[in-house]
Amino acid sequence: MSEAAGGVGDITHRRILRTALPIVLSNATVPILGAVDTGVVGQMGQAAPIGAVGIGAIILSVIYWVFGFLRMGTTGLTAKAQGAGRSGEVAAMLTRAVMVGFGGGMLIVALQVWLFRGAFYVSPASPEVEAMAREYLSIRIWSAPAAIALYGLTGWLIALERGRAVLVIQIWMNGLNILLDLWFVLGLGWGVGGVATATVIAEISGCALALWMCRDAFMRPAWRDWSRVFDRAALTEMAAVNRDILLRSLMLQAIFLAFMFFGAGFGDDVLAANQVLLQFLYITAHALDGFAFAIEALVGQAFGAGNRKAFRRASAMGSVWAVVGSVLLSVVYGLGGWLLIDAMTTAADLRLLAREYLVWVIISPILGVAPFVLDGIFIGAARSKDMRDMMAVSLAIYALALALLIPAYGNHGLWMALLISFAARGVTLGMRYPRLERSVGVSS
Repeated sequence: MSEAAGGVGDITHRRILRTALPIVLSNATVPILGAVDTGVVGQMGQAAPIGAVGIGAIILSVIYWVFGFLRMGTTGLTAKAQGAGRSGEVAAMLTRAVMVGFGGGMLIVALQVWLFRGAFYVSPASPEVEAMAREYLSIRIWSAPAAIALYGLTGWLIALERGRAVLVIQIWMNGLNILLDLWFVLGLGWGVGGVATATVIAEISGCALALWMCRDAFMRPAWRDWSRVFDRAALTEMAAVNRDILLRSLMLQAIFLAFMFFGAGFGDDVLAANQVLLQFLYITAHALDGFAFAIEALVGQAFGAGNRKAFRRASAMGSVWAVVGSVLLSVVYGLGGWLLIDAMTTAADLRLLAREYLVWVIISPILGVAPFVLDGIFIGAARSKDMRDMMAVSLAIYALALALLIPAYGNHGLWMALLISFAARGVTLGMRYPRLERSVGVSS
């Protein structure tokens, strides 16, 4: 590993882009896989397999999402250790992350009966679709340990600025998944089970590849220094950071669930239009994530090194590129948003309705860039408590906005409230930034 000397090194635009761009590209492969999954089962000529794969994938995504804290927490704590020159702690964090990932995945496997029963109780489907979805889930669940461990492995690689490794892993997994989809479903006729089997093989092999990408850490004895791995202070810090990030993520999810709930109250057409437009927000999130991840790594290293100047420079330069990305997205949405809408639905009425609310999507990257950047800064510094507390404030502001704007402006008011929540996250975390910067280099 290159972290032995510690410090953060020169922070340049090229260094930021070297980490950010591969991650942006890797994120771009995610929706391609979903489209291929749908397209392959669609060749079976029935609606039920498409619905089964869709429901099954959503159920597992929601379950796995609970462990999203592992990626963010691992990045922040590893980057801090890297910047402080604590190579043993860098290796120990990798071991902890893998152990938590495998442990969490095995817990999901053990609880699968109750988890799936609860999921179908909340979102019932026709007997045919549910039977196929259960087949899909009963196969895919066996790669849960690998899928969850990948969160920690990816976070560790990002902390060490290995964006290209993350890109290679993502391309390998998605590429293999697509090839196996075609073989198992179209070639062997395995149907829904073939799609699930392809994903299991891809996720397990992706985890193995990620471990190989981290092989330099395993060549040193520190990764299995159990007294260090199970150090009480380190475990306590990891637990606190991950707990706060989990709570923050649950509140963020509540914002989007409320958006969908209130949108459903305006009727099926508005609900569908909102769903189409939310895809723009997902694209924005995937694009800006790359810059946020680069900020996490560099800010974390600067914080660990106690280098306030580098901390400020990483925050500022990363912000510049994130703003550039957000402006470009707004321009693309403004000039070609209607084309993306038309690509997602062929219903003429739905197209017109979605275009009516397109303006909110156009300005969303501008209002959303601040929380992305600040999340990256606070994750890098492992200041998860501030993230948790400011998300709670933002959630309260969002609830107030919903109460005031929906009665007056309907679905436009719903979109206004969502964007107000973005702005609130940016403003509240921004108010905490000066104190965070002043704490760099100050012993606790």
